[in-house]
Amino acid sequence: MREDKKTTVITFKAEEELLSALEKLPNKSEFIREAIFNALKETCPLCGGAGFLNEKQRRHWKSFAREHTLRRCGRCDGLSIECRDRESSRSHPKKSLDKEKCL
Repeated sequence: MREDKKTTVITFKAEEELLSALEKLPNKSEFIREAIFNALKETCPLCGGAGFLNEKQRRHWKSFAREHTLRRCGRCDGLSIECRDRESSRSHPKKSLDKEKCL
């Protein structure tokens, strides 16, 4: 966590259920700061954390999606993006899905 002095206070509205859960934490501020930093590090690369694609992003995604598909890993259940036609793809290396390792 960052060691520098915090100088700004922010507030947000919360439901009773969230308040009750936060009250059980020994350091609410530290927990909230860490949760926000972690969420920002994991922001969706497509929407930038907005939760939806704007018109231009949607156009790019539709073009990309014509040649790609989502595949669920049989080992870790994570999703990955791969070329629809792996055998004839010129831009991606060929790999055996059976030997592919989970990250």
